[in-house]
Amino acid sequence: MKNIRIDIEYDGTGFSGWQRQSGQIPTLQGTIESVLGRILQEEIRIDGAGRTDKGVHARGQTASFTTVSSMELPRLMHSLNSLLPDTVRITRIRQVPEQFHARFSATSREYRYYLLEHPSAIDGRFAGCCHGRPDMAIMNTLAATICGTHDFSAFAREDPQQDGFSCTVNSAGWYRHGRYLVFRIEANRFLRSMVRFLVSGMVDAGMGRIGEDAFSALLMGSGRPHWLIPADAAGLFLWKVDYGSRS
Repeated sequence: MKNIRIDIEYDGTGFSGWQRQSGQIPTLQGTIESVLGRILQEEIRIDGAGRTDKGVHARGQTASFTTVSSMELPRLMHSLNSLLPDTVRITRIRQVPEQFHARFSATSREYRYYLLEHPSAIDGRFAGCCHGRPDMAIMNTLAATICGTHDFSAFAREDPQQDGFSCTVNSAGWYRHGRYLVFRIEANRFLRSMVRFLVSGMVDAGMGRIGEDAFSALLMGSGRPHWLIPADAAGLFLWKVDYGSRS
């Protein structure tokens, strides 16, 4: 039995998220498992590092699976990319130690959110839009406040698989990249839709719709207010998963 790690990038627009669902609903996990099963002629179950929501993309998703197949890995990678949709690419494949698990071995994950100040017919597929020019200084001040360990329950959707609301954010901040405002955040774990709620709250403050204190108060675990809605999924990318020396 071999333990295999694959690195994946995908355009999540046409998928109902990462996690496998029943029926014919298209998901990333289900699609990749189906193609692997066809190639290897065995039932394959993959575990992903991040369970991205519907419409969310990935530059650096990681998954792992076990197989009894003796197929050479370069051939397997070529076969996967030949049969997967054009919106899903395997960028790297390798055998890893038996104890490696794409989700539980991860030490941190990095997400990036791309935001446009004005709508775009071309770039809107991979970016949110704030319809104005927010104050980047305010948004970076708020990004600094979320670093460290906090209760992020106000920035999460309900999830029956969630194990508490505490997350440790290693770094977070905004920067400008061409016509985009980009939010980068790295943490040990993320709650469901957490990054999208954080982006929405910081943009609201940057646009003057709420005060900085209103955002900061949400880190006290007081519950999500009615005015906080998640930013558009189109702008969010799972950028990188780090394993330290475990990969």
